[in-house]
Amino acid sequence: MMTNTTNGDLLLKNINAQAPFPISFADLEKAVAEKIDAGPYGYVRSGAGGEQTLRNNRAAFEKYSIIPRFLNNVANIDTTIELFGKTYPTPLLFAPVGMNKMAHEDGELAVVRAANHLEIPYIQSTVSSYALEDVAQAAPNATKWFQLYWSTNEEIAYSMVARAEAAGFEAIVLTVDTVMLGWREEDVRNQFSPLKLGYARGNYVNDPVFMASLPDNSFESYVQGVLQNVFHPTLNWENVRELKRHTKLPILLKGILHPEDAQLAVDNGIDGIIVSNHGGRQLDGVIGSLDALPAIVEVVDGQVPVILDSGVYRGMDALKALALGADAVAIGRPFVYGLALDGQQGVEKVMTNLYDELKVSIALAGATSVKDLRNVTLVKNNGVDDI
Repeated sequence: MMTNTTNGDLLLKNINAQAPFPISFADLEKAVAEKIDAGPYGYVRSGAGGEQTLRNNRAAFEKYSIIPRFLNNVANIDTTIELFGKTYPTPLLFAPVGMNKMAHEDGELAVVRAANHLEIPYIQSTVSSYALEDVAQAAPNATKWFQLYWSTNEEIAYSMVARAEAAGFEAIVLTVDTVMLGWREEDVRNQFSPLKLGYARGNYVNDPVFMASLPDNSFESYVQGVLQNVFHPTLNWENVRELKRHTKLPILLKGILHPEDAQLAVDNGIDGIIVSNHGGRQLDGVIGSLDALPAIVEVVDGQVPVILDSGVYRGMDALKALALGADAVAIGRPFVYGLALDGQQGVEKVMTNLYDELKVSIALAGATSVKDLRNVTLVKNNGVDDI
């Protein structure tokens, strides 16, 4: 559970520790680079192509500055949010990140246990190292959503959704920006493919429809089966409508960047939107997610939740996203680095640090709640373009 630490209690604890845990994203990344192999590290760290999208994500946050207000009573800060009828103590979520065994043997099991302890919703990837049923059993009381990669064989997608629903997952997050694999130069440089090494086995080898589609139970058949199904260039709005007919769970679309796609999502009865460029790992040269957020918030106009994903490395990043209209913020690379450094405890440390920075920053900006952040004044490019 998130604690009401004040006056830098966590920072002081870290200062007094014999082995301080990295606080900043840069320090986390450096520590992980020294701990795990180049292949897994490069896979997690890198972006597609020349990494312009990766840089755009960070540049987007750095373009916005806060004009704080003072002499407000900020003794009590309310960081709660509501999503799909449930209240959570923070506006943070665990973004879906696949193949967590690359970072730590406990993989997704450690992350979902951390999510349960912190009361933060956890989104599990289709390409997880552990099956969704194992994740559900590891933390039965945690809020869990299932991120779906569409399959060339649509029955596999429907099977995974049915399994998620049966296991107690509370929403489906359909990723729409992976119709094919992005141009990943770092992985080519390192000659590293986690899919081919079996890191994504969890959900596939436990899916009866997927396994029945293979010619045999060999590892080679599994790899070929995943590669044939995980990318889906034919994915379209009719598939989305058909998915809605296959589940009673709320459906969110992850990967929306254009306001017209956001409008189409609302028109097609989608229950939520995750503004994301896949952490810069798919199409290079894409707009930063934060830069895409305001136009999508305007189009959606409160009809469904809008969640910001990609490039959120600090609590202050989360504050800016919330101030620009996001209803919640998803965290990806930082928690994976925490997992690599110290398993479940590392994940909890990273997320707690992010939350504590967010809470302090809300108060210092002169706000008293997540909703109140909508009233915080932001300027773009230090006031050159007021928003």
